[in-house]
This record gives sequence, C-alpha cells and structure tokens, in this order.
Amino acid sequence: MVGTVSKQTKIVRGACPHDCPDTCSMLVTVKDDRAIRVEGNPDHPFTRGTLCGKVSDYLDRVYSEKRVLYPMRRVGAKGSGEFERIGWDEALDEITSRFQQIITEYGTEAIMPCSYLGHEGLLNGLTVGDAFFNRLGATVTERTMCISCTSTAYLMTYGPTHGTDPDTFRHSKYIVLWGCNALSTNVHLWPFIQEARKNGAKLVSIDPVRTRTAKQSDLHLPIRPGTDGALALGMIHVIINENLTDDDYIEQYTVGFAELKQRVQDYPPEKVASITGLAVSDLVTLAREFATTQPSVVRIGVALEKQAGGGQGIRAISCLPALVGSWRHLGGGMLQAPMWPFPIRWDVVHRPHFIKPGTRVLNQWQLGRILNAEIPLDPPVKALFVYNCNPVTQAAEQNKIVAGLARDDLFTVVSEQFFTDTADYADIVLPATTQVENLDLMFSWGHTYVTLNDAAIQPLGEAIPNTELFRRLAEHMGFEEECFKLSDEQLVMEVLDWSSPVMEGIDLELLKSQGFAKLKIEPVPHAEGNFPTPSGKCEFLSSMEVDSNFVLPAFRQGFEEYQPGEPVDPLPTYTPQRESSQSNPDLASRYPLSLMSAKPHQFINSCFANLPKHAKLQGEPQVIIHPNDAGKRNIAEGQMVKVYNDRGAFQVPATLNDMTREGVVVAPLGYWRKISHANNTVNAATSAMFTDMGHTAAVGDSLVEVEAVD
Repeated sequence: MVGTVSKQTKIVRGACPHDCPDTCSMLVTVKDDRAIRVEGNPDHPFTRGTLCGKVSDYLDRVYSEKRVLYPMRRVGAKGSGEFERIGWDEALDEITSRFQQIITEYGTEAIMPCSYLGHEGLLNGLTVGDAFFNRLGATVTERTMCISCTSTAYLMTYGPTHGTDPDTFRHSKYIVLWGCNALSTNVHLWPFIQEARKNGAKLVSIDPVRTRTAKQSDLHLPIRPGTDGALALGMIHVIINENLTDDDYIEQYTVGFAELKQRVQDYPPEKVASITGLAVSDLVTLAREFATTQPSVVRIGVALEKQAGGGQGIRAISCLPALVGSWRHLGGGMLQAPMWPFPIRWDVVHRPHFIKPGTRVLNQWQLGRILNAEIPLDPPVKALFVYNCNPVTQAAEQNKIVAGLARDDLFTVVSEQFFTDTADYADIVLPATTQVENLDLMFSWGHTYVTLNDAAIQPLGEAIPNTELFRRLAEHMGFEEECFKLSDEQLVMEVLDWSSPVMEGIDLELLKSQGFAKLKIEPVPHAEGNFPTPSGKCEFLSSMEVDSNFVLPAFRQGFEEYQPGEPVDPLPTYTPQRESSQSNPDLASRYPLSLMSAKPHQFINSCFANLPKHAKLQGEPQVIIHPNDAGKRNIAEGQMVKVYNDRGAFQVPATLNDMTREGVVVAPLGYWRKISHANNTVNAATSAMFTDMGHTAAVGDSLVEVEAVD
C-alpha cells in the first residue's frame, strides 16, 4: 500500500494480471472502500507509469453490471445462459457430490481441469488448481497453447537464461522484431526501442502483416507464414559464406558450428527467397547488417512457434546472435521470455508428488476432440472444471468444443467473472474476483521485475479469489494436507525461493513498500559464454534430447511421464506447413489462403471483448484480405463473407487492404461467439494440430477459402 491520502482515500499498489509480457505496475485509488481510479505506477523503470488502453479502464470490468457475483446453477438448456442464484455451500455440495458419483462409477481420471492465462499471478493464475486436482487424482492437463514450443527450442540452444534484458534495448544498434507486433502486444518495450533509434539504431520488422509496428519500422519484410526457419537458415548461410561470423566467439562459446555450416549450405539465398516470398536482396541485406551492426538483437514473438516447424524455426533464429558475437555487447543478443531467472518453486505450485504414476495426460488444445471421444479414452471425461480460460473462443475446432460442452452427461463447472461463451454451457458457475480484489505475486515473461499486487477493495458480492475457491473445494472433499490450508499471505512466502541469489536485497517488506523489485541479474549475461546448457556453451548442435511429444515439466504440472515420439533433429532445419501447397497440394487447391488469427489491439485473448468501450474501439469482427485475392473472388469492401475449411466456418465483413500479403487472410482473435456474426469466430476454422516440439498449438498452420455471402 502506498499510503493514506485522506481518511476516506488511499492508494494501493498492484499489478496487471493479464497474459501480456509487460506485467504493468499499477496504482489503485480507493475512496470510501470503492476503487475510483487505476493508473500506471510512474516509479516502475520498465512500465513507466503507463497502462495499455485495455487496462487503463480496468474498473469498467470490476464494476460491470454483467459481473458474475454469486454462485449460479443452470436452469435452462446448456448454452442458453439461463441460471439461478444459489449459495456457496449449495454449490460446493453439488460439485462434491457429482465428483464423488463420477469417481465411484468411472474413476478419478474422468475429471479434467481446464485452465490457462486468464490470470498470470503465481497465486491465482494458471496453476492455482494443480495441487487440488493432483490430490484428487484427476487427469493431468497439458497447457501448451503457447510458449511451450518456443521455450523448448530456446532451451535447446541456450538453456534457461533470461537472455537480453529488455531494459538494455536502448543500447542496441540493430533491432529485429521477428513476429512481434510490439506496439499492440509489448507496448512498454517500445520506448526503449525508440530511444535506441534516436541514437541511430535500425528497426526491422519481420511479419506477414504490415502491423502497427511494421508501419513504424525502418524495414518491413512481409514473409510467408511459417517460413521463418528458412529465412533464418538463409541468413546463416550468408553470414557464414561471406565470413561475417565472430570466429573467436564461435570457437570459445559455441558447439556444433561445423555441423551447422554444412546444414545451411542447403539454404542459399535464391532458394530461401522462393520459400519465403522475399527478395534475395532483402535477405542478403538483413544478414549482412545484422552481422556487422553491433550490438544487434532479436526480439521474437510467440506467433513464430505456432507453425508446423515453429520450434526448428526458433532454433535457427536463436543461433544468429552467437554466430556474430552479439552476446558480447550490452543490448545485444536475443529476447525470448525472460521468465527463467524467477525463482518460482514449481513443487509448491504443482504439488506433483500427489500424482500417481501412470496418470493420463491430456492436452487441452485438443479439448474438442477429447469431449467428443475422437481421442479414445478410458474412462471418458465426465466432468470438466474450467477456470482462468474461455476455451470456446480460445481453443481450436470450436464447433467440436461446443458440441462436447452440450453433452447432457458432462458435468461442467466454470469459475468466472462474466458469463462467457464457455460459462453458458456450465452446470455451475462460480464468481471469481478481479485483480483489485485479491492478493497476488506476479512474475513476468517480458521483463525481470517481481511485483506484488495488494488487494485494494473487498470482493464484490460473493466473489472469491481462486486460492480461496480451491481451499473450500479441498475442505469439502475432505483433503487434510496442510498445503490446502495455507492462507494467501503464506502462499506468497511459499511460491518463491526468497533465498535465491537473484532475490538478493528483495523481501516482502520491500515489495509492500515499493510494489516491485528488479531481480539481480547480469545485464550482459553471455559476453563470455556461461550459457546454462550441459556444455556451458550455445549449442548449435543441441545435446538436449527432445522428441515430438516432449513437453517441459513446468507445462505438465511437473509430471514428466509421457510416451516418446519421433526424435527431433538436434540441428535446426526447416519444416514446411502441413497445410500448404508443398506438403498437401490437394488441400491447398481447395483452400488456397493461409489463415492468421492475429491478436487485436483492444482485447487480451477474449478478455474485454464483452465490454462496450473496448468492443467499440476494436470494431466489429472482420477478415482482412488482399485486394487481389478479393478481386479473384468478386468480394467488395465491407461485404459479408464466409471463411471456411473442412473444420468449420465463420462469417465476417471483408476488409480489403494490402497490409497483408497475397495468399494470406487475417482475422482478429478474441471476439466472443455469442456476440459475433452467425454465432461463430475464427477458431471454428483453426486446427488442433501440434507444432514440431512442445505440443504447442499450430494455430498458424491453417488453410481456408473465402467466399461472399448473399
């Protein structure tokens, strides 16, 4: 808490809870026990007192008349959104009773949790229910919709390092934003980039779409979706063959250079240009400038991984800074997700010791297939418990998810702040608090500050934090273990290793008085190698044994058992999209357009899409199509079109714009199904396939056709 302004007014320090790399430090003004203002904390060195347009109006969310504030029981048909208010004891009794019935008849694995990053806190976020469901014996859920593939590829190359500190981007001279629309999804990095540009740095954006960021870059390379790995290998070809490498750095601090040199001879610029759709001259210029303009740095976006060969693409990109010695310099190297130094005690978060050997693991990206028994299961899923996510709009094969949730024999519980598309299909809906109503501790996947969020106001209605929800559920299920009795204040002390060297000088009192603190990390971590890999070096030829089914333990609740798949090549390579003319010409002849589901500026996943101000600013759902592609299909500006493939279809107005390259259509993600055209959204057409490693969602590997609707 900052302190009291008057007897009735106080300012409380907090932190944005959303799935965003910026994790903004916030100040909440409270008057007469009501929050009246949320603003950025000007003292935070990275977020610098600003909030994005989504969170600056956060109180619209907190005090919305549409909030779920009481436990509710469904009284109408599934999907109708018809509910009646009940008490907490009644709701918990019904959940407990139904769980026990299901366990008696089918066993504990018939119960499946479903959660994601609707909240990013260490207490109330992604993993808050793990201990409960592991103790219950429920199905273990893989949550790999994003960053699992990226993380696997990054760790194969560099190990768990924070890499380039984003605070040091101001010192960079050549900045490559690769698949990263920073102005919309990483806005607080932008001032550091702008400071670097004022000092002469060049900014390059590599993206199939001329995004807000690409428009402001010095160079935009509109690459074909899914061909990033080929571009990186082509750059390496040029750098090696033109002797632009830092041979001393390679000799001392890398392994596998000879093998990498041989591999990239298969990727000369002319071949890579034909794969990527870029000009040979642009490819060669990019490679030369990246190698010779130091410090050079790459910031990769999570969209890069969501392709058939996403992991190997990131492997290839990751090799670039070590090849040219970028790591020697302040502001050089690579920024993936600098979350690795945070000393999170995953054993406390997951409690994996509760998991019995042989417990099955299901990936919730394939939820539609799971609920419709397309994946053979014994026992079938008979109960689904959803928290911190909205899978109807955010997971693939939307029609299958809806059909599964509509099953009469599926008991569904949803903990939520609003009646989302998913909550409409619940049997029981439970009221969840917002960030200003609960205590939490925030790490970040975009900067290296730990942040404390103090509760600013009492929970509205009968809403409770997720931590309290699972304490109550554990009590009703008769769980006696001490971990289910820890208070939020005790959990704050448990979830971090406060004795870690990176926490030197940081304690809870400091966080309470200041709100945040920067981890003690090295600003130039790899000037002399010191990579946290088995070899201690950057591994072009990785020693980390990875197969197609490998998932880092943190993404499967610390549970390491899995069925091995096909071995992953330890050298970076290029894998074309599964849905492409190269891999599947018959499919491509029927569905010739590549679909990208881009993140919108005003929503965070599906959060805020139901709020009037945000919806108005974002505008109605649309599909952006290149004018030449529209002309071939007799589609006019603003005309209603159907975007479809064998998986499903969605209807939206067409926007004709050359911001996307020919052959690529873009539909913003996050719109709710029930407030969209024809009751469907972009994820009706996306695939539940995985990428080449990490079981990440290959959402960018989808072909469609577009036609006018009469």
